[in-house]
Amino acid sequence: PMAKVTKDMTIGELLQVDNNIAGILMRAGMHCLGCPSAQAESLEEAAMVHGLDADVLEAQINDYLGA
Repeated sequence: PMAKVTKDMTIGELLQVDNNIAGILMRAGMHCLGCPSAQAESLEEAAMVHGLDADVLEAQINDYLGA
């Protein structure tokens, strides 16, 4: 089974798990996924910057992955 993603993984790591995760994050309002600093940010840090709930995003991504 796919590894469960966690909010302390970087955006870059998440996109290596499944590139389609980008679509989930962009729908949530993170439009800067391509920029180098975003790739190195954890999901939690990126969520904080965008005023989003990292736990909700983590759950949405894991639902998508079927984890």
